[in-house]
Amino acid sequence: MSSHYPIGIPGQKWNDAEKSQWLNQQQKKRDYNQLVVSQINQLTDAFDIESYGQLPYGDDLTLFALRSKSWQQDKPCVLITGGVHGYETSGVMGALAFAKNDVKDFADAFNFVILPCISPWGFETINRWNSYAVDPNRSFFNGSPAPESQAVLNYLSKLNCDFLMHIDLHETTDTDNSEFRPALAARDGAQHTNWNIPDGFYLVGDSKRPQAAFQKAIIESVEQVTHIAPADENGELIGVAISQFGVCNYDCKGLSLCAGITDATYVTTTEVYPDSPKADEQNCIDAQVAAIRGGLNYLKAL
Repeated sequence: MSSHYPIGIPGQKWNDAEKSQWLNQQQKKRDYNQLVVSQINQLTDAFDIESYGQLPYGDDLTLFALRSKSWQQDKPCVLITGGVHGYETSGVMGALAFAKNDVKDFADAFNFVILPCISPWGFETINRWNSYAVDPNRSFFNGSPAPESQAVLNYLSKLNCDFLMHIDLHETTDTDNSEFRPALAARDGAQHTNWNIPDGFYLVGDSKRPQAAFQKAIIESVEQVTHIAPADENGELIGVAISQFGVCNYDCKGLSLCAGITDATYVTTTEVYPDSPKADEQNCIDAQVAAIRGGLNYLKAL
């Protein structure tokens, strides 16, 4: 199905006027400092809280990282990222929930770096893009047009840490078809075709380092909390052939995805489905935490 987005001329890429028109339609719908930073500030017992940047738009959108206080050079390091797409709420809240309630179970085995909300403007306006109509999750390269993405790259470069695992927490929502993919097609002057939204949780691994057993361990952990998305009639998830139950793979570095920002051996992107009648807000958060725990337990057992 094709659809016409109410901004721009079909088949023509947006210029600055269309981007400004889009931006003028966006509204703040929730408060980053109230809902996210307030929780970060309660985590000082286990983490050093570090500011790694300030967005050049919005009101007081400081970017924060949590780094283990019990950092030891001989322990493997784990990176957890959430909120690359600000509208994907359980990614943010799942990262915070793990930091608050679960990190103690793994603190003896791993050093942690947690970036719970990479795109706070997107969080506040419930958007996939930033205010420049740029998708941060296609923009993780030096000289990035997304200040959110560049700030992460700058921070990790200064940290100079070799990560064993990176898990990036996301959602796939029904608004991907109703809003975000139509907007993308309009912005780029392309045709929009609806795709199947998977009914349930799934993972996007890295095609260059798929680590099938690692992905399977995460799926089995999440399966205790929520249902796993089956493949569609073409044997695909989001238009990509499955590699195993609940898992498909992308070229994370080639697509400039957040999951491609490190050389970690074990990498995955979670995709929670918050619009399922079988899920609620807490269930989605629990699924994110279960995914992190599943990956860490797999590494501990190696």
